[in-house]
Amino acid sequence: MSIKTAVFCVALGVGAAVLPSVGSARVYVDVDIAPPPPRVEVVPEARVGYVWAPGYWNYNGHEHVWVQGRYIHEHHGRHWVADTWEDRHGRWHFVAGHWQ
Repeated sequence: MSIKTAVFCVALGVGAAVLPSVGSARVYVDVDIAPPPPRVEVVPEARVGYVWAPGYWNYNGHEHVWVQGRYIHEHHGRHWVADTWEDRHGRWHFVAGHWQ
């Protein structure tokens, strides 16, 4: 086996070991500014194999910006918990949508 092949195999193995942890990384956001009230959305016609994930307010570091609702692939036996903001003693904590 050549040196190049060995280095490639080691790099591939390290990458495979690191990727699962990168994919499960989470970002937590706490801000002092409460999000505006949710917008009223017209939900498009239902799609087989999908569930509706309602829109929510995201914070871009300066202000809240609206993220429109969308259909996402359903996970059989699980339900979608929508993105939301929680008041935690005067600070607003963002909880990302997830399957439960």
